[in-house]
Amino acid sequence: QVQLVESGGGLVHAGGSLRLSCAASETTLSIRTVGWYRQAPGKQRELVAAITSGGSTDYADSVKGRFTISRDNAKNTVYLEMNSLKPEDTADYYCNLEAVTDDYERYYYWGQGTQVTVSS
Repeated sequence: QVQLVESGGGLVHAGGSLRLSCAASETTLSIRTVGWYRQAPGKQRELVAAITSGGSTDYADSVKGRFTISRDNAKNTVYLEMNSLKPEDTADYYCNLEAVTDDYERYYYWGQGTQVTVSS
């Protein structure tokens, strides 16, 4: 079992920046890909950015060049640096973590979400 705690959300003006954190509890599982998702009111949850255990990253087209995902494996924490924020970035942001057991069983965990509001 892995518990995720997200933080860093808040209210910011357009053009501003925020840094989200997703801290995972200590675990014997092997942590693989971690992704940040967001869900705006009335919309489906969408992948914003993801980072593999090897450090490879992927971004939604809408955030490329503005958002940066990174991870600190020693701290079991993944960050999402968000710059040049736009009102359309307003959403609840969720962290999703893929973990694998020694027997190669995969599990996926979600955080509780953190709200990001960008005012125009």
